[in-house]
Amino acid sequence: MLVSLEWIKDYTDINVSTSEFCEKMVMSGSNLETCTEFCSGIDGVVVGRIEKIEKHPEADKLVICQLNVGKDDLVQIVTGADNIFEGAVVPVALHNSKIPGPLHGAPKTEGETKITKGKLRGVVSNGMLCSAGELGLDEKVVPTAHRDGIWIIEEDVKLGEDIAVALGLTDSVIDFEITPNRPDCLSMIGMAREAAATFNTELKYPETGCKESDEKTEDCIQVEVKSDLCLRYTARVIKDVKIKQSPWWLQKRLIKAGMRPINNIVDITNFVMMEYGQPLHAFDIRSIEGSKIIVDVAKKGDKFTTLDEVERNLSENILMINDAKKAVAIAGVMGGLDSGIMADTTTVIIESATFDKDGIRKASKELGHRTEASGRFEKGIDPNLCVAAADRVCHLIELTESGAVLKDSVDVYPKEYVSVPVKVRVDRVNKVLGIEASRQFMTDVFESLEMTVSGDGNIMIVTPPTVRQDLLIEEDFIEEVARMYGYENLPTTLPKSNAVSGESEHRKLRNIARESLCSMGFNEIQTYSFVSPRGIDKINIDEDSWERAFVELINPLGDENSVMRTILTPNMMDVLARNYSRKIEKVRAFEIGNTFVKNFMNLDGLPDETYSICLGMYGEDVNFFSLKGVIKELLNILGIERLSFIAEKEYGVYHPGRCARIVAHTKDEDVEIGIMGEIHPDVTDNYGISQRVYVCEIMFEIIHELSDREIVFSQLPKYPSTSRDIALLVDEDLEVGKIEETILEASTEILESLKMFDIYKGKQVAEGKKSVAYSLTYRHRDKTLKDADVDMVHENILKALESKLSATLREM
Repeated sequence: MLVSLEWIKDYTDINVSTSEFCEKMVMSGSNLETCTEFCSGIDGVVVGRIEKIEKHPEADKLVICQLNVGKDDLVQIVTGADNIFEGAVVPVALHNSKIPGPLHGAPKTEGETKITKGKLRGVVSNGMLCSAGELGLDEKVVPTAHRDGIWIIEEDVKLGEDIAVALGLTDSVIDFEITPNRPDCLSMIGMAREAAATFNTELKYPETGCKESDEKTEDCIQVEVKSDLCLRYTARVIKDVKIKQSPWWLQKRLIKAGMRPINNIVDITNFVMMEYGQPLHAFDIRSIEGSKIIVDVAKKGDKFTTLDEVERNLSENILMINDAKKAVAIAGVMGGLDSGIMADTTTVIIESATFDKDGIRKASKELGHRTEASGRFEKGIDPNLCVAAADRVCHLIELTESGAVLKDSVDVYPKEYVSVPVKVRVDRVNKVLGIEASRQFMTDVFESLEMTVSGDGNIMIVTPPTVRQDLLIEEDFIEEVARMYGYENLPTTLPKSNAVSGESEHRKLRNIARESLCSMGFNEIQTYSFVSPRGIDKINIDEDSWERAFVELINPLGDENSVMRTILTPNMMDVLARNYSRKIEKVRAFEIGNTFVKNFMNLDGLPDETYSICLGMYGEDVNFFSLKGVIKELLNILGIERLSFIAEKEYGVYHPGRCARIVAHTKDEDVEIGIMGEIHPDVTDNYGISQRVYVCEIMFEIIHELSDREIVFSQLPKYPSTSRDIALLVDEDLEVGKIEETILEASTEILESLKMFDIYKGKQVAEGKKSVAYSLTYRHRDKTLKDADVDMVHENILKALESKLSATLREM
């Protein structure tokens, strides 16, 4: 919302600097985005009058102008403008002047343009004549009459005066950020109300009275409202209309508010919309057949052509303004092609209406078209503004001598909108804000914002003005006291509570996992939960796999963020590929994040949301067993000690000979908790990685269920241990997990630990075989072991390995 400080001062007396005004408005709750000096950068540009125009002797398209700029001598300027004439008053940029805009026809640039004298085809030119754009006006707000050529000034101005001063362009324009719950601030009066309350000044409303003719409005137009979507409809009629340019004071107000002046009638309706926040529309009465306006919803399948010459398909959700035979406008959105103000318009109907905000929002969305008016209606307009806004239009029409106002108005108001009083407790306000304000102070605050206060003692019954549709509950009024008290004046205190902060076991376990992986040299990453479904294709997941049970977004930003991730592996591969492409030689990364899978048991319900841990690594010293060691260490820290790694050959993400499913062993069952391995070469090719990559993904929710981190005290062993090393020759495709399982089954309680320390395949080992070496540690809790005790158990283990796995001892 662009707010002219000069315009605001029409409604309340503010005598502070622009910076102080902005600062205090911000502290009272009116956030601003920018504050700029309008048309800043103009220096040395003055008002001049063309006294004489001569043809250029060397150029057919150039003329030589002699200008009076309030000095004794005339100033000679050569120009190619074709809209100038002798006696025209124009902006003149003299030698060494500066203008904020680029020269006509030049590309837009940042900063000022310096003007110096020179020669054009051999004739001296001591400056230039300026267009509106060259004076810094944005193209979208340049008045229609001044869009082409030099700006011809029609106002009574003093020759030689600074152009910005002469035209009243010296002003501060503030862009306020208006939140959706404050549509009352989408108006100059609304912002003036805020300023008056902030600076404790009086709010002055604009004049709305006017001289009316004896002829009544109701004799020219009738209004019938057939739909509840129209809350109020007010119509006034203006006769003997003269279509012309608006006076400059009105045009510059619109320009500073970011609107283009068009003609007096359109400009006045736009001016009042910006002033009151009430959208208005002007109809040429010739387009209203039967002298009747009917407000009703469209019929499905109807078509309507709007002012922008677009034919639009209508539905029964769209409210229309009709005459006795046809539709003439889409209510609250845009008028019809043939209903606008023409150059020969003589009688005008002014529409000032309020429509249901939800209905307008649905209509705008369905039509795919939003306008200044619809944007305001969507947020909610006070129906009680209709008559005042229509009367203000009539006042300005009379003031600008643009027509004759007919007596009274036609006003259809089925159900009057009134504010609901709210009980506000003085002690409650002070308790919430941590202050000790008096009831009188709060009353003054409410009354400065045009609220009425009744009741006595601790209870105040506060009735807001109908424009403040955001004030519904006690907390809303507490906020009003806070912002007028000054947010900067509120005491800073810590919240008081008996609650003890804590951390869930789930979060504790996640934090332990983070700390452990970081201590092992991994870096934590975080990636988006919204992903592309093509990520699953890149890692070769089967078409019928559960990993494709995506939760799809209803309104995604694009295909790259259209679904929610089911696993973390594609995100991890993206990160590894990005690092690899940037020549990072070694990467160890992990992510602990949410995954989302569609719940097929309840398709209308929420998806299954779980945590997963994903590890990814590549580099010169990285292999399958280094990843396996990290996983074992991590799971051991997380309270899962008994693990098996079972070979997996069918999962397309991983190399079929270097992949394993991770199984945790509990007292009751074996539970699969994840998968690990070397990424399939086809997958690494998809990501542009030309070396081996190792990834693991573990289901964290299962870890949380199985985790047993209880520390149980046990005495230090009193008796010595003994160890035996064995090297086994086994089939090359035999899983190490089966060897360890066989050893544990054949042993007794004296086997304290089992550790694999070597796997070898080479010349000394027969083809199709491999050597697996273990260190077995024996110890008894109650006595020192003898060789015979150990030999018996050790022999049982070797026999079991031979009988079950055809394993034989290899000399070490």
